[in-house]
Amino acid sequence: MYIAEENKNMDTYDAIVIGSGISGGWAAMELCKKGLKTLLLERGRDVKHLVDYPTANLNPWDFELGYNNTVAELAKDPVHGQIYNPGNKHFYVSDTEHPYIQEKPFNWYRGYQVGGRSLIWGRQCYRLSDLDFEANLKDGVAVDWPIRYRDIAPWYSYVEQHIGVSGNREQLSQLPDGSFLPPMELNCIERHLRDEMKKNEAYAMLTIARVANLSRGWDSRGPCQNRNLCDRGCPFGGYFSSNSSTIPAAMATGNLTLRPFSIVTELLYDEQSQKAKGVRVVDKLTHEVFDFHAKIVFVNASTIATAGILLNSKSSRFPNGFGNDSEQVGHNLMDHHSSAGAAGYHEDFRDQYYKGRRPCGFLIPRFRNLGADEKLGFKRGYNIQGHGERQEWSDRMNNISGFGKDFKAQLTTPGPWTVWMAGWGECLPYYDNKITLDEQLKDSWGQPLIKVDFSFEENEHKMMDDIKSQSAEILERAGFKGVNSFNYKKPGGSTVHEMGTVRMGRDPKTSVLNGHNQIHAVKNVFITDGSCMTSSASQNPSLTYMALTARACDYAVAELKKGNL
Repeated sequence: MYIAEENKNMDTYDAIVIGSGISGGWAAMELCKKGLKTLLLERGRDVKHLVDYPTANLNPWDFELGYNNTVAELAKDPVHGQIYNPGNKHFYVSDTEHPYIQEKPFNWYRGYQVGGRSLIWGRQCYRLSDLDFEANLKDGVAVDWPIRYRDIAPWYSYVEQHIGVSGNREQLSQLPDGSFLPPMELNCIERHLRDEMKKNEAYAMLTIARVANLSRGWDSRGPCQNRNLCDRGCPFGGYFSSNSSTIPAAMATGNLTLRPFSIVTELLYDEQSQKAKGVRVVDKLTHEVFDFHAKIVFVNASTIATAGILLNSKSSRFPNGFGNDSEQVGHNLMDHHSSAGAAGYHEDFRDQYYKGRRPCGFLIPRFRNLGADEKLGFKRGYNIQGHGERQEWSDRMNNISGFGKDFKAQLTTPGPWTVWMAGWGECLPYYDNKITLDEQLKDSWGQPLIKVDFSFEENEHKMMDDIKSQSAEILERAGFKGVNSFNYKKPGGSTVHEMGTVRMGRDPKTSVLNGHNQIHAVKNVFITDGSCMTSSASQNPSLTYMALTARACDYAVAELKKGNL
């Protein structure tokens, strides 16, 4: 543990942060840099940068079964076994040890350790625009965001300049540019697709993905080595994680106390002051119960877990869950769908290849429903993410026959260039997509199991159909052969972009948080993880979580100094 010797018996701090993932790590760093003695609580084990990446430098042949999970592992972890492999499974929880209830199929992927899912995220970093912040109001869907792009734009820049985002400036109103490091390079087939799209597409364009992988050294980290082994933990600090960046920065201030194995069960409410006075924790290893107190609390446990903590925090003032006057806590759960797309091969460029394993693909920014006159049969839009590569032996082994020298030669000769791409689509906020707590079933620490009730609706399914047809058309126009459109029909949660269960809004009667991420009724509690999102947009959301966190920390400390908290 990182608990300093002089702090080991403390139970009172200036601030408490729940969760050490992307947003929690940012909250800890910002609060510590601003001089607050801060307790960072993480329900999982400690993971130290460099020290605790056991598979980071292993070769494929160093794993006993290659990258294959065993039958026993798949039986034990039917959800997480779909996403982990022997190189990264130590960063995912076990379904058996950490169960939840699926009212409908829903993949809740979790990483319980210091750093959370910042160790295994996809690193795509895109700003939302006013097209997104104004969408609910214009469409008459759910509630209006209490902020606009101008409110968060400087905080996007602040975060980008710290984490390091590589990318191209494209001057698109629907996808604002940011403060970028030099971009990764498109390969020849991706450049061909980009150039053909410039000729043929009225609105669509292609650019390299904007990612928190460092194209040059940055903030004493990186650069990225183009190994594409990010989800094992990067000993080079080639991508942003809490472990490589924000937590060490918080620790360097001398103001951070980090407590792993700390399961937060509830927020503690003071009836007299009408504020949160702290949190209750169950020690994961000993099952002992501790109360910690602070002037302000940031809840960053991740979307579903954050809503679960609030629902489990009951008092005479909040009988239905902490801050839940609006009855919106747990509702409006969203996740992007990423099931539909198309793939094809191209017969040219046989004399070209690439070096290394670039840790990102390309992006086709949103190009549908940009104008008010479009009549596509669905609201909102999607971006398309994909990659181009040459077929390798594993792609061709089932289509090549033979034996001996000729067979080996065929197998080791690269196949044609291919492109795979799929749409990352917006999910509308539906009240009936929700999480609740089971009243009878408990986990190993006596906490109620979380029930997830989520499904994509007609709007999302119509959007998936459009993604299929548009993706196939883009490839065919660019001269690709064997174009095949698809819909994997993955359940909710599969894109790992859960959002919306504790939404921001203007009216306390219809939302949980105000425009500064404060609980309307309890001003010293801030929530800046994905649960705060009022709509999902189509962009990968982590950059927005970080920007909202930095903004809320700045506001919280200012209010604390004024005596308002």
